[in-house]
Amino acid sequence: MELTILMPCLNEIETLATCIKKAKAFLARCGIDGEVLIADNGSSDGSIDLASSCGARVVHVPVRGYGAALLHGIKAANGKYVIMGDSDDSYDFANLDVFVEQLRNGFDLVMGNRFKGGIANGAMPFLHKYLGNPVLSFIGRLFFSIPVGDFHCGLRGFNRERFVALGLTTTGMEFASEMIVRAALSGFAICEVPTTLSKDGRSRPPHLRTWRDGWRHLRFLLMFSPRWLFFYPGVAFLVFGSLVTFAALPGPIEVAPGVALDVHSVVAGCMTMLIGAQCLSFAIVARRYAAFRGFLPETYSFEKVTSAFTLERALIFAALLIVGGVVGVGFCLLSWWRVGLGQLPYGNLVRTLVTSGTAIAIGLQIAFTSFLSEVLEIESAPK
Repeated sequence: MELTILMPCLNEIETLATCIKKAKAFLARCGIDGEVLIADNGSSDGSIDLASSCGARVVHVPVRGYGAALLHGIKAANGKYVIMGDSDDSYDFANLDVFVEQLRNGFDLVMGNRFKGGIANGAMPFLHKYLGNPVLSFIGRLFFSIPVGDFHCGLRGFNRERFVALGLTTTGMEFASEMIVRAALSGFAICEVPTTLSKDGRSRPPHLRTWRDGWRHLRFLLMFSPRWLFFYPGVAFLVFGSLVTFAALPGPIEVAPGVALDVHSVVAGCMTMLIGAQCLSFAIVARRYAAFRGFLPETYSFEKVTSAFTLERALIFAALLIVGGVVGVGFCLLSWWRVGLGQLPYGNLVRTLVTSGTAIAIGLQIAFTSFLSEVLEIESAPK
């Protein structure tokens, strides 16, 4: 069988028959050997019986969620290719020619773009159209260099075998983002085609929840990009903190009329460096763990940075920082001893003490992080 047209369903009795008839009409018009598959997610309004009477095949999905329904449906599909779309009559299942054409041309994922094809009045909420979708799509393109302008279009086609091999896991609305991100990271051929979006035919509210599901998409994008979640912020914090700290370390410095960097700037800079070091530690651990578990490919560009973070190299660098910090703390203690453990001059000694303590803290952070990174990659013996 060449094509499965897959529709997730949860109480869609008002529109399901229309969607099935359009899909079957498309298969007949194009002479495609295919099927219409309904992944039912626990409907209680008669949708299951209606789907069967319209000639669709129904699979029952015990786990609730948009992603769960689609995952189960993809695994149950008989077609070489799968085109998925919502069963609310917002997508035109009667005109899928361009999707099939691009799948036959060898693309692994064919995405619809509603902004290029046309969005009917009232078909997409204002926040989704002008804020949520554009912003999340921009973040997706920025984080993963994916040439997709409509990250959340629900009408998309793909090579079933390749997507089953990906091992997709999310069960909620963020499944839409996981499909694209995991496909791009695995080197799949992706293209985008114009598609239309009509106002859905339901009288009830949609299952989508704007803020909850928007956050779930954003959370997924961040979790699958250690570079943007940890590495780039860490570098920014570390560089900024270092500049402030070492500029004010020799003594007070006037940066503008009436504005000077002094001891307090050194303290603030050291705290900023600690935050940066912590972020970089998280970035390295998260990236190596994700590659080890197969969430991110080892050939991902950030791997060039994290692969240099071997246990031995990290421990040598950590030891240098710790020794330097201990020397600085020792100097402060010696200065205190020379005045009989009495009062000390406030300025220069505090600068040295805070900077030395920060060096020790960052050195210990690097040492512990390097060991943690190795622990996470220990392979368990096969059972």
